[in-house]
Amino acid sequence: MSYLPWAVIALGAYTLVPVLMRTATTGSEAIPSDVATVISNSILVVGAAAVVVGTDQRVTPHLGSSKLPYAVAAGVFLAVGILTYYRALALGPVSVVTPVFGMFLVTSSIIGMAFLDEPVTARKLAGIGLAVLAVYLVTVD
Repeated sequence: MSYLPWAVIALGAYTLVPVLMRTATTGSEAIPSDVATVISNSILVVGAAAVVVGTDQRVTPHLGSSKLPYAVAAGVFLAVGILTYYRALALGPVSVVTPVFGMFLVTSSIIGMAFLDEPVTARKLAGIGLAVLAVYLVTVD
């Protein structure tokens, strides 16, 4: 199966996250963003564990992998990113916070091209430029 259907499913699912998190962390009976992070990410961990178990994958052989530090570092950055993203959603409008957060697509693309030898094309550079322009237009009053 191609990666594209998975990306589209991820897009569909992740589209609802900011709206639901903003709703959970604001107004009467608001849940603090850090608590909401624990709740939502606990569901993520349980879901991922269910997939690992359901597909008969083993975790322990990978704990000695030379790639483990990369996975751990990704977890640290994920924690920082999600905690601060959810805090920003609790404080600001989804229509501004989410596009700024979404700039990770641009910065990740640039890092991928710079450090992972991914091809740099005029089309990619134009897309990055247009993404930056789009976020600017959405976030400026």
